[in-house]
Amino acid sequence: MAIDIHWIRDDDSLARHCAHWQTLPYVALDTEFMRVDTFYPIAGLVQVGDGASAFLIDPLAIEQWQPFAELLQNPSVIKVLHACSEDLEVLQRLTGSLPAPLFDTQLAAAYLNLGFSMGYSRLVQEVLGLELPKGETRSDWLQRPLSETQVSYAAEDALHLAEVYEALAPKLLGDKYAWVLEDGAELVAQLRREVNPDELYRDAKLAWKLSGAQLAVLRELCAWREREARARDMPRNRILREHALWPLARYQPDNLAALAKVEDMHPRTVRQDGEHLLALIKQAASLPSEQWPATLPEPLPIDAATLLKRLRAIGQAEGERLGIAPEIMLRKKTLEALLKTGYPHGPYQLPDSLRGWRRESMGQALLDCLANPGEPQ
Repeated sequence: MAIDIHWIRDDDSLARHCAHWQTLPYVALDTEFMRVDTFYPIAGLVQVGDGASAFLIDPLAIEQWQPFAELLQNPSVIKVLHACSEDLEVLQRLTGSLPAPLFDTQLAAAYLNLGFSMGYSRLVQEVLGLELPKGETRSDWLQRPLSETQVSYAAEDALHLAEVYEALAPKLLGDKYAWVLEDGAELVAQLRREVNPDELYRDAKLAWKLSGAQLAVLRELCAWREREARARDMPRNRILREHALWPLARYQPDNLAALAKVEDMHPRTVRQDGEHLLALIKQAASLPSEQWPATLPEPLPIDAATLLKRLRAIGQAEGERLGIAPEIMLRKKTLEALLKTGYPHGPYQLPDSLRGWRRESMGQALLDCLANPGEPQ
């Protein structure tokens, strides 16, 4: 089947098409980008599908993204994407806006119990009975001209994504359609939440083993690494490798020779930033104790696994009742956060990460399970 493909390579054309898309009930969106040696993704192509045609927007030729930003923000036009976390970053970087309402077809497949975390090709095969060509996802999307194979691949993505939406949406009965949109809104909200570089040390591997004084150093190193990655537009590990953070905070080298011996320390980092890192370590290590971070809680012990399993069973039972893939009912991180509020003897509090319909439908059952850990659910 020949695909009706329209190229959009100038601002006027984009504005005209956006005006038309604003009148539609939905648009399907996809992006192709490069992210090899940069912190931020570099857009190579933006695809739009309206159910009949595929539109390929060349971001290297567009300067005025305001009409597209207004489309993304239009509450009456559903924006359809698939497994869209990186696409959201691309759209935010290009337009300064994020899509709302957002319908993620990967989430929709899970709500229909077709599968959890389904890849796009597999979903298209499952829903439409089509086998998509492979091999272009890692090609160079910044080259011009794009190859015929790249163009065909990108256009098919936009066209079939619209068809998948039209096939899945009517099957999301009861509250399920609204729940997909609710989860889509949460994906957008997560990206909008500003990551405070000074809080990143909390997620560093083995940070719980460090003292308050050592955590002060770790906090400074993690914050510096994040800010430099953004400022230089480089991957975090090109600035300072992940596995070097903990030993730097633990052993606090005070000269370049000692710094170079730190586990997983790249020689380039020592050459380029070694003196600055030593100064950061010295400065953070000299902070008074009242400015140290509080020590972090230890991971849950092995004997908490039984309780975690019982909590997860609540989500699995509710998923079975609703015909939803059990994996998206209650995330492991959410259940661990719940347990950490009061393990082992309570009282427990529902964590902020348990939101929306999940909190309403399962929150009390989780608390009841923890209040009566010896009783079968």
